[in-house]
Amino acid sequence: MRAIKYIVIHCTATSKNTTIKSIKNYWKNNLGWKSYGYHIIVKPNGDAIELTPLNKIANGVRGYNHNSIHISYIGGIDDKGKPFDSRTTEQKETLLKIVKSLKEIYPEAIVQGHRDFPKVSKACPSFDAKNEYIEI
Repeated sequence: MRAIKYIVIHCTATSKNTTIKSIKNYWKNNLGWKSYGYHIIVKPNGDAIELTPLNKIANGVRGYNHNSIHISYIGGIDDKGKPFDSRTTEQKETLLKIVKSLKEIYPEAIVQGHRDFPKVSKACPSFDAKNEYIEI
């Protein structure tokens, strides 16, 4: 089992209508990644889809992937492409359940957003994940 220090919350920075297939294609064809960017992705209807087994490394935050689990929701921008917390009620509920279950497995893990890492200039996940999950 990997030593997990971080549970990282992401957004896809796409429309809520973006498909998982198109996100995977972007990683492979545009970024040239061999691994996916997240362990779990949450669709607007709240369905959580595992993309990468938790015991494997995903490409979520450069320099921190070896000790992190990456969870993302589809969305995170407004109609003009600006950062915006577009989570549906279902996504919020599912993200909370996932974070709670992961904290049971990794009680010492720090929950934070992608944007909370040093030298990251993204708004991802377009909300303050550190404060939202601080009580877990």
